[in-house]
Amino acid sequence: MVILRATQKLRGLLPPTTNAVAESDTALGDWYVNRIVVDRRPLLLMVSARGLLPILIPARDVRELPGRLGQLVATCLRQHRVADRLIAAETAAMSPVAVAPTRDRSVVGIMVDFAHAVPFHLEAGAWNDATLPFVALQLAETPCHTSRPFDQVVFPVKAVPSLLQQKWGAG
Repeated sequence: MVILRATQKLRGLLPPTTNAVAESDTALGDWYVNRIVVDRRPLLLMVSARGLLPILIPARDVRELPGRLGQLVATCLRQHRVADRLIAAETAAMSPVAVAPTRDRSVVGIMVDFAHAVPFHLEAGAWNDATLPFVALQLAETPCHTSRPFDQVVFPVKAVPSLLQQKWGAG
């Protein structure tokens, strides 16, 4: 099971769930989602709680997001060249999807930082939906939690494969 933790402005658009699970069973943890606007176009910015992996998609069919979450994560992990067996294990653990409010302020803070950075990667009027995965790849190289000691700084591009390998093993 995975928990999709939506900001207040998105929670009303997502189907409510009754599952009151405290934490996701996946290697990447809960997924946080927020709606941002760039160049007058609404986007969804999603970030995994453990690896801080960003996903950036157009804000279409928001009500269907819980059903598409596994596919979106699998596509993102393929772009990061994660092994197929690790992707399969992670996405298999992502069912069902529960929708809940955000609870980790540090992840929300990372989302705010990413949201501020997105417009700097998109030239006004010169980008389309196909550009968004490349922006997410660039955001994944951003060091997170930089106020902490260096051994606690998280680089999503490095943290995600490690988390997946630890959880799902070499088997």
